[in-house]
Amino acid sequence: MGKDGAALESQYRLVLEHLGKQHGLLGLVFRKAQNKIQDPAKLKRLISDLLDKEQRTTLSADIKGEAYEGLLERNAQDTKSGAGQYFTTRPLIDAIIDCLSPRPGETMIDPVCGTGGFLIAMFLHIVAHFREMTREQRDHLRYEALHGIDIVQSVVRLCTMNLLLHNVGPTPAQLDARRRQLLNNKLPPDQVEALLDQLLPVRAEDALRQLGSERYDLVATNVPFGRKSAIKVIGEEGDAGSETITYERDDFWATTSNKQLNFVQHIKSLLKINGRAAVIVPDNVLFEGGAGETIRLKLLHECDVHTLLRLPTGIFYAHGVKANVLFFDRRAGSAQAATRRLWVYDLLTNQHFTLKTKPLQRADLDEFMSLYGPGAIHHRQPTWSDASPDGRWRCYHLEDLLARDKISLNLFWLKDDSLLDSDSLPDPDLISAEIVDDLRSALEQMEALLAEA
Repeated sequence: MGKDGAALESQYRLVLEHLGKQHGLLGLVFRKAQNKIQDPAKLKRLISDLLDKEQRTTLSADIKGEAYEGLLERNAQDTKSGAGQYFTTRPLIDAIIDCLSPRPGETMIDPVCGTGGFLIAMFLHIVAHFREMTREQRDHLRYEALHGIDIVQSVVRLCTMNLLLHNVGPTPAQLDARRRQLLNNKLPPDQVEALLDQLLPVRAEDALRQLGSERYDLVATNVPFGRKSAIKVIGEEGDAGSETITYERDDFWATTSNKQLNFVQHIKSLLKINGRAAVIVPDNVLFEGGAGETIRLKLLHECDVHTLLRLPTGIFYAHGVKANVLFFDRRAGSAQAATRRLWVYDLLTNQHFTLKTKPLQRADLDEFMSLYGPGAIHHRQPTWSDASPDGRWRCYHLEDLLARDKISLNLFWLKDDSLLDSDSLPDPDLISAEIVDDLRSALEQMEALLAEA
């Protein structure tokens, strides 16, 4: 490119505009893209000195995809950018997908997909474990198996680029061929574009607004942190406020403004019969009363809620978050509860991690993975007993769960060493972060009570 100065800026804007009008994933990546490089000299250096000299076409999809995910993780580590809320640590994602054990021909959705970590992990898991797939199975995995939704358009752009670099999704040529076929069938252009949008693996919308007609074999997601769903409202005189969103849906067991509880209900509805889900949820989903109690009771009845992984603090970019992974399978309707036993692994008590000095590694999840037994969960054996009180793997029967106050699943049995020995207390910054998180949670509960009064 021989242009420079204002001519280069003008050409760059035209290129972005042209790319944004393309169909498929490429158009989704560049839709409404803007030139944020105001210095023509820096733009010239970026294009001529860096991009033109890079032999990108010689790089495999694996290398490009891994490089992009590395950039996403580095961006998430920048707390000022706020990107950490969309990023779940890779060792945890990989362990969750290994537990779900996706197979060729199955479909998966992440209704809060963020930058696409769960979707990419499922894709890579199947590629690694099923090397002898048929042509039809490979095409299904690339074009039909993966689906993501996120409410933030800029995050959908990041997820789309992530999928594109891993060769997931239809190519522009395939979409053009499908467009010609639909137009030949005399369909109106607007309807054609709407049908083509449905072929894209990721879209920007509020997943909780409606259920849709599709059902899936797997759901894996990290539901948004923060307890309330709200939208910003600007009044007639310009004053800003917020309105709580309440979703009225026939498939929901209870009406609540708690968005995590709403996502649990939504995920149950997304599953096919015998479909499998793994959902990262904060502690309030396990013990909150009112609608929370109703939802837990219904979930235990209609789904086999078979595993709960208590996660340690310090593994998320939001400080002090106390979270868990809830595994459940949807079952056909029955008068008897689908859940018979809940297996709990406590990786929380006496475990302390930080994102920089002691990040969570896959090895930290190896014991849980071996005890979980993907594909053989009916052969599980506890490591906890009266004779082994330090075992982290314990089974609770349905009758024990139903007898608990508010059917709380906030289950603990290990002794917390930090309460007994002042020398083993966590880092003061971690303690402060947990205190702030507890205060913030209490304040949000009070606000929710006032809003419902």
